[in-house]
Amino acid sequence: MKQREPLPEAPVSRETETRLRAYLDLLLAWNARINLIAPATEATAWERHVLDSWQLLPLLPARGALVDLGSGGGLPGLVLAIGRTEETHLVESDRRKAAFLLEAARTLGLAHVRVQPQRIEAARLPKAAVVTARALAPLELLVAQAHGILAPGGVAVFPKGRQAEDELTAAAPHWFMRVERFASRTDAEATIFRLSEIRPAGA
Repeated sequence: MKQREPLPEAPVSRETETRLRAYLDLLLAWNARINLIAPATEATAWERHVLDSWQLLPLLPARGALVDLGSGGGLPGLVLAIGRTEETHLVESDRRKAAFLLEAARTLGLAHVRVQPQRIEAARLPKAAVVTARALAPLELLVAQAHGILAPGGVAVFPKGRQAEDELTAAAPHWFMRVERFASRTDAEATIFRLSEIRPAGA
């Protein structure tokens, strides 16, 4: 594995922690009815899901729209929206999960969040400063989706597990991109990729 940079710290103020824990309460309440996270992870959801998503915040541009692909229960997109005021689009084709995202954004007062209850290819999205996705698809597919959404100078931020380097190797023949690696604070085996200057190979 290539060397990973230390991840910049993402401090949580008392006010922000209150909002994040309110989000977690909603997530767990809804998880009893629809599958937002694996039931086996409920006891460790604060670290495994909320803080795992929150740690991406320092890697995001300060300005510009964020598009989160396959948002599911709002990880990482809704969590990151708690720490930003920029326009945030959550793309989730499962109508029940989209309903949760709408309710969570309303309850938490996140007026800058827009929920797109449709497939990624059908969503009407702005050119984004940053694209995120967590536990959605192989890196090669994520890069292709991000390339069609990112504004010039935009970045894609994708947390990946122990197969991160294998996924990057599979994507490399098809895409040129600047790759930055960061060590996850919540999972010793995970790598967070920040990708920029994405373009098809041969372009």
